[in-house]
Amino acid sequence: MKLQELNTAAITTLVHTFYDAVRADPELSPVFTLAIGDGWDAHLARMVDFWSTVMMGTKQFQGNVFGTHMQLTGIEPQHFRRWLALFEETAVQLFEPALASELLTVARRIAASLQYGFFGKVVAQ
Repeated sequence: MKLQELNTAAITTLVHTFYDAVRADPELSPVFTLAIGDGWDAHLARMVDFWSTVMMGTKQFQGNVFGTHMQLTGIEPQHFRRWLALFEETAVQLFEPALASELLTVARRIAASLQYGFFGKVVAQ
C-alpha cells in the first residue's frame, strides 16, 4: 500500500529510500561520497528536516541550501538528470499519485534553482 499522507514517518521513509538508491547509483554515489564522506547519518537527519520543512512547514530546517551546494565541485548536468530520475522513481514507488506529484514539483523547483546556480540555466527536468 502506498503512503497516503505526508508526515514525519513518510518523509523519513522517502529520504532514507531515496538516499539508499543514491548511494547505490554508480553515477551519483561518487559525487555524494565526495561531498558527505562518512557523515551520512547527519546528512539523512538534515534531509528529513529539510523535506519536512519544505513539504509540511515544520520549520525544522535551518540553513542555506543554495550556498552550501554552490561550494561543491564536479557537479555536471547529468547529475541533476539522474538525481531527478531517482527521486521520481522513489516518490512514485512510495506515495499515492497526488502526493508523489507534489513531491516531484518541489524537487524539480529545487533542482532548477541549483542548476541556475551551477550552469546559468536549467539543463535537466
